[in-house]
Amino acid sequence: MADKEQKLFTDFAPITTEEWEAKINADLKGKDYERSLVWNTYEGFKVRPYYRQENLAGKEYLESLPGEFPYVRGNNKTNNDWFIRQNIFVTDFEEANKKALEVLGKGITSLGFLFSECGSVTKESLGVLLKDICLEAAEINLVCPCDNNHCAEAFAAYVSEGNWDNDKVIASASLDPIGTFTLKGKIEEDAVAKLVPAVEAAKAVKNFRVIGVHGKFFANSGSSIVQELAFALAQGAEYLTQLTEAGVSVDDAARAIKFNMGISNNYFMEIAKLRAGRLLWSKIVEAYGPECKCSAKMIVHSETNRFNKTVYDPYVNMLRTQTEAMSATLGGAHSVTVLPFNAIYEETTPFSERIARNQQILLKEESHFDKIADPSAGSYYIETLTEALADQAWELFLAVQEKGGFIAAFKEGFVQAEVKAMAADRDKKIAQRRENLLGTNQFPNFTEKMKADFDGSLFEAVDLAEEGAEVETLKPYRGAQPFEALRYTTDMYSRENKRPLAFMLTIGNLTFRKARAQFSCNFFAVAGFDVQDNNGFATVEEGVAAAKAAGADIVVVCSSDEEYAEIVPAVAEQLDEEILVVAGAPACADELKAKGITNFVHVKSNILEELKAYQTKLGI
Repeated sequence: MADKEQKLFTDFAPITTEEWEAKINADLKGKDYERSLVWNTYEGFKVRPYYRQENLAGKEYLESLPGEFPYVRGNNKTNNDWFIRQNIFVTDFEEANKKALEVLGKGITSLGFLFSECGSVTKESLGVLLKDICLEAAEINLVCPCDNNHCAEAFAAYVSEGNWDNDKVIASASLDPIGTFTLKGKIEEDAVAKLVPAVEAAKAVKNFRVIGVHGKFFANSGSSIVQELAFALAQGAEYLTQLTEAGVSVDDAARAIKFNMGISNNYFMEIAKLRAGRLLWSKIVEAYGPECKCSAKMIVHSETNRFNKTVYDPYVNMLRTQTEAMSATLGGAHSVTVLPFNAIYEETTPFSERIARNQQILLKEESHFDKIADPSAGSYYIETLTEALADQAWELFLAVQEKGGFIAAFKEGFVQAEVKAMAADRDKKIAQRRENLLGTNQFPNFTEKMKADFDGSLFEAVDLAEEGAEVETLKPYRGAQPFEALRYTTDMYSRENKRPLAFMLTIGNLTFRKARAQFSCNFFAVAGFDVQDNNGFATVEEGVAAAKAAGADIVVVCSSDEEYAEIVPAVAEQLDEEILVVAGAPACADELKAKGITNFVHVKSNILEELKAYQTKLGI
């Protein structure tokens, strides 16, 4: 204990929290502390601007070591290694085998085989698919379109009849009838019980997990991080309950489950999510009374979310996936898939797949993220987030349990209502640019013109509900889709027509006109309009003449609030068919509206709805 309390910098007097708060309030100069510095998260709790050692008090799990129950600090005792996974779509087994062997030589340590047909996976076909692949050196993951036992049993038989050390083979089969239920709307009463033969067959391969809980379905449907975690844990608990009721031991049931979680761009929150998930899952499994606490390890495969990926300015997706991969690895993920930057809108290419692989290899070989066990340990911020997420997720998890478990809660519509409410809130914030999608709803590439042809489905939610679905289903989508549809409409219109031009009539106060012109250029470029900024005009007449000469469709007056009352009406008198817009929300807005000037753009605008309205006015 003495070592823990040893002070490293004894020459400096300690600063109390009260002193820090006093200094912060002094620097704020009267601004509201809560509004200026405290972040209200989607997850339902507040994040303070800083944390101190006192915030770690009472967190009992901090006394555990990495690799020890409750596994908050990771499943590994001596390192933070993870599997680098690449998915391969299997339509031809020989071709898939060739690609697998190729990528294994390029840094991949985990293969995800995504099959197109339910009955295609047999012991014989696996012999073709896995030819020359050392199963002791690479993780194998089988993702079948049907939740039957065939692929799991076939893999267990293939391994058992081979010359492998079964205990060193690491694999998964990703059977998830409950997850399929959330997307398709149907589930058989005994769907989970039917998985018992697969669970029993998997026991022949010690590290073969045949059940995959897909939390990423919630993440890609607009859920919060708390919702994704809570509902995934509730699904896991449902599997534990039904499997043990069907005669499977708690240890075998828990060891059969693998969680597939998404990764958002909420960097520190995602690190904390995995830590909180391991804490809660260990407590859930412990409640079932396993013979070995080691059965309570939460094994998580993390995949970069589709929700925040974009079609426009797609190379920004690489920036998003890089920080997401960092979150997952620092949080202690078992394996990670970085989706190639173009995966959402076209078939991936050797280039995009190479970049995705190298993003993780960089984290290992250059940044050494795999070398230190629990690299985020001791961070006052992350530890506090971990506890807050755990508390919120546990509360929601209990709400699901009170409704009879996940399936019952989903049939009631509780889960869908929670996700839809959160998604609507996020959509609103994206529309108002309070949640930014760089290059899409904020700071678009002014020169980007879409040349590819897409059908409308690219900009719509994915509806996989089967005919006669018993419940409302989750419908994965991307937050950028409404903005992409907006801009794509302009691009299509401009193939045969003049592209609309928004002209910045900058006049008056230098500071205000520059700032408002920059804001307005970004505003209208989001819809794919051409924009023309200007250094400034000496008179209204000069500005209007320049706008007409440029062929402006929209004239945006950029000046100061004090000058608008005089300048804007003078501009309005000289315009013909051009649409007049005022940059800002000046005090004289009502006075201007009384004169028929009704278009204003400012930081509180719902940019999505307003740009749609401007497209309508322009006949697009």
